[in-house]
Amino acid sequence: MATTLLPETAQKVLTQEAIRSAAKQSQRCLTVPVKLRRAIKKYLRDQEEPHMKRNVLRLSESFTQIKDVNSQLIASTSKQLVEDPLQCVDQSQRWKIKSSYGDIGLTYTDDETIAYVASRMPAVFSACHRVLKEVRRRLPGFSPAKVLDFGAGTGSAFWALREVWPNSLEKVNLVEPSQSMQRAGQSLIQGQKNLPLIHSYGTLQSLTKNIKKSEREHDLVIASYVLGEIPSLKDRITVVRQLWDLTRDVLILIEPGTPQGSNIISQMRSHILWMEKRKCRKSKAAIDETSKDLVVAQKSGAYIVAPCSHDGACPLEKAGKYCHFVQRLERTSTQRAYKRSKGGQPLRGFEDEKFSFIAVRRGQRPREPWPLDGVKFETLKEQHAKRTLEDLEIDYD
Repeated sequence: MATTLLPETAQKVLTQEAIRSAAKQSQRCLTVPVKLRRAIKKYLRDQEEPHMKRNVLRLSESFTQIKDVNSQLIASTSKQLVEDPLQCVDQSQRWKIKSSYGDIGLTYTDDETIAYVASRMPAVFSACHRVLKEVRRRLPGFSPAKVLDFGAGTGSAFWALREVWPNSLEKVNLVEPSQSMQRAGQSLIQGQKNLPLIHSYGTLQSLTKNIKKSEREHDLVIASYVLGEIPSLKDRITVVRQLWDLTRDVLILIEPGTPQGSNIISQMRSHILWMEKRKCRKSKAAIDETSKDLVVAQKSGAYIVAPCSHDGACPLEKAGKYCHFVQRLERTSTQRAYKRSKGGQPLRGFEDEKFSFIAVRRGQRPREPWPLDGVKFETLKEQHAKRTLEDLEIDYD
């Protein structure tokens, strides 16, 4: 009897609408690489954590608290600090203080680190992978050899870097203050082949102390999902200035796709552009107009690579909206095992990771011709004039 009912049941479940819906949901859905899925499984199997679901829920609550702290920052003070942080004496002295990222922000315990690997690492990887692919698409000649990953965590950005630029990476410096996060990241890459040279540091200060001044610059500097964990706007800007000083070519900042995360990205974007414009004005006023100085001037400055195609004010600020993107990913078996859905509903096989980001490059924006320059388009009137009677016939069959 079950055999006779099976086809009928399958027909009711696999309707055309259900198939179309499933196909639509799977569009641009990222599948976490097999190597990373296996590494996460092996890591969690070795930990043997009995209260994983409870730890995942507690970690989610801590992220919510961080979001609440960010939303309480005073907008007027933030705007004043971002536009001109050197207005008053107190703020100008602030930049002389060495910000120790390890003393502020969110500190992860061993339980929270395990919960992070099980629930959040695949989603953070997907966002980093999407951003790095976009940078590669917009800068086809860019292949970073030396990379700095600030707030590396368990290595989500590092795994994404290896997927996007597998052959160019030679050296990667990781900055992560949490010892449990460092241990987890090292455990996840055990047994992996063709790894670049990796060095881990607890703070930016320890990085700069252990590296020669001539070797401090990196082709690519990335800070993903970390600035929001620094509760002070002054400390955020201090950290971003330090990261920019360590950047030879491209700096990438990624935050959660929330109004608070988008606001952080917008503030850092405004500050970096303001800072470089200020430097350019000073250098132009100080140097003589020689061919050598012109070359130096061309290398100074900064411009936005992605997502903006301009360096002006963001048009979304006055529209009451915030800039963010969505990356859909197929949930891993560990996510399906330990994450809970709201309202007790069955957990979906995919999730949407919302993120905000910005990619900044040193130098002047290339003045290349627009691809459509010189192309003549027919007006609607000209198109109508070329129509024949056959084009106006209506086929009622």
